[in-house]
Amino acid sequence: MYPEYMQESIKNVERTRPARLKLAKSGKQLFPRMSAEERDVVLNKFHPDYKTNARREIRIGPNKGERITTKVAELLETYSRINPADFDLSHPDYETDVLVIGAGSAGFSASILASENGADVILVTKLRVGDSNSMMAQGGIQAAVRPDDSPVLHYLDVIGGGHFDNKPELVNALVSDAPDAIKWLQDMGVMFDRNPDGTMFTKSGGGTCRPRMHSARDYTGAAICRTLRDEVYNRPDKIKILEHQPAVELIKDSDGRVAGAVLYHLENKEYFTVKAKATILSTGGFGRLHIQGFETTNHYGATADGLVMGYRAGANLLYMDSVQYHPTGAVYPLQIMGFLCTEKLRGMGAQPVNKNGELFVYPLEPRDIEASSFIRECTERGNGIKTPSGNVGIWLDTPLIEQINGEGAIKENLPAMLRQFGRFDVDITKEPMLVYPTLHYQNGGIEINDHCETKLPGLYVAGEASGGVHGRNRLMGNSQLDLIVFGRRAGKYATEYAKGAKLGKLNLDHVYEYEKEVEKFGIDRKNISPMVLPDYIPEAVKKRQYTAHYEGTLR
Repeated sequence: MYPEYMQESIKNVERTRPARLKLAKSGKQLFPRMSAEERDVVLNKFHPDYKTNARREIRIGPNKGERITTKVAELLETYSRINPADFDLSHPDYETDVLVIGAGSAGFSASILASENGADVILVTKLRVGDSNSMMAQGGIQAAVRPDDSPVLHYLDVIGGGHFDNKPELVNALVSDAPDAIKWLQDMGVMFDRNPDGTMFTKSGGGTCRPRMHSARDYTGAAICRTLRDEVYNRPDKIKILEHQPAVELIKDSDGRVAGAVLYHLENKEYFTVKAKATILSTGGFGRLHIQGFETTNHYGATADGLVMGYRAGANLLYMDSVQYHPTGAVYPLQIMGFLCTEKLRGMGAQPVNKNGELFVYPLEPRDIEASSFIRECTERGNGIKTPSGNVGIWLDTPLIEQINGEGAIKENLPAMLRQFGRFDVDITKEPMLVYPTLHYQNGGIEINDHCETKLPGLYVAGEASGGVHGRNRLMGNSQLDLIVFGRRAGKYATEYAKGAKLGKLNLDHVYEYEKEVEKFGIDRKNISPMVLPDYIPEAVKKRQYTAHYEGTLR
C-alpha cells in the first residue's frame, strides 16, 4: 500500500493515462526515440559508469594499466584465501575429465553436453544446485524464429545494443545457435508461452527491431533452470554434484595448463582438491559487490569468484569498465528494494512516467539509455517520487497492460510480479509500480573465443563470467540465451580438449607469483578474495563479537 502522500502523484498518473492509452492503441510512437547524439549525452551525464570515480587503473595482472570498475580493481588487488604450501597436490581428493564450477543454467548446459560427449563431470556449486541468477531471471530468452525475423537482424540488434564493442565471433555464435537452443530446451521439457494457434508467443524487448523474446510467464529463468537441473540429476553415472563447496583457487600444471581447482566446504570448513583435464567457469556475475552503493537483483552468491580465480591464474578480462543497471528495480516497498521488475512489463505496454504523470522517455530504449533517463528525471529534473526511506523513483504505469491487452493480462502473463507486489498490498493491475535502476549484470568478464576457450589451455568460461558477447550493454533476453549457447559450447569443446589432455605436475605457483605483485603495493593482508559470500554484518556488530579474524563469511 502506498503512503497517503504519494496519492496525489498517483492521481496524476491516472489523469494522463487515457491520453497515453489512446496513443498506445493508435500504433503511433509513444515518445521520440533518442538520436545517437542524445544517447551519448544522457549516458555521459547520468550513467553511473561515467562518474569520475567509477573506474580506476588496475596495477596487477594481465590487464595491468587498464581502467576498470573501481570496485572490481579493489577486489582483484588482493591476496588469496589459501596458503599454497598447505596443499599436497600429488594426491587430489577427486579426479575427473571436466570440472564445471557453478550450477546455474550455463553450468548445467555445459555438464549435460560434456556428459553427452563422453566425459565424466564433476559439478561444484557454492550453495545449492540451482541457486543462481539463472533461476531468478524473469522476462524471457531471445531467438529469431519468426518469419519476419532472422539471425542477421538479431546480430545487428546485439551489436548496436552493445555499442559496437562486442566480439563479432561471439555474437555470430549467439544468434546462429539461438533457434536450435530454443528447440533443445523445448525437447528437454521447457514449456514456453504460446499463442492460441499454437505458435510461439514472442514480445519486444528494449533495443530490438522484432518481437523475439520467448517466455514462460514471468519466471522464464526458473522454467529453464529447473528443467536443466532435472536433466543433470538424471545423469548420476556421468555427473557428480558437490554442493556448498565453492572453488577458491584454480590449479595449474607444470606446462601452464589449468588442471582443476581448490574447493572449500562451507559446512565442515575443510579444503578439497579436484584434478581435472579441463575446467569450465560458470560462476556468474558480481551483483553482490553493490557497486556504487546500488541495490541489486542478484542472488546471494554473485560475488565474482570466477573472475578472481581466472584473473589470478592469468586469463584476460574484457570490458570490465562496464556495469549494467536495470532500469526497473523496485524502490518501494522497502522490503523488496532492488527486486527486478521484468522488462516484459514494458514489452506489454507499461510506461515510465514521472511524478506529474508525464512520459519522459521511449519505454523500450536499450537498458543503459533507459536507466540513465530515469536517473536524469529523478535528479537533474527533480521529477521523481520520494519514498519514506529517502530514496527516489519513477512510476511504471502497469495498469495500462490490462487496458491494452485485456483484463487478466497481468495475472496470465506476469503472475510473479502480481504476487510479489500483492504481498505488500500493491495491486499492479490498478496501481503503478515505483522503480529505480538496480545493479543487474556484469557486462564484461573473462575473454573467450567462440569455443569458450580462454588464453589459458584447459580453462573455459560460459555465461555471465565471460566477456565479449554483449559488449558494454546487454539487451534483454540475451543473457538467458548466452547461458544456453555458450554453456553447450563450453561442454562440447572442453570435452574434446580433455580427451587429448595429459597433465603434468600440479601446482599453485601462480598464487605465489600474483601475491608478490600485490605485496609491492603495500596492500593490507586482510584484503583477500574470492569474497565467496557478501558480508552484511555492520562494523558495530562485529566489534561486539568474539571472532577476531573476518574474511567475509568464510573464515
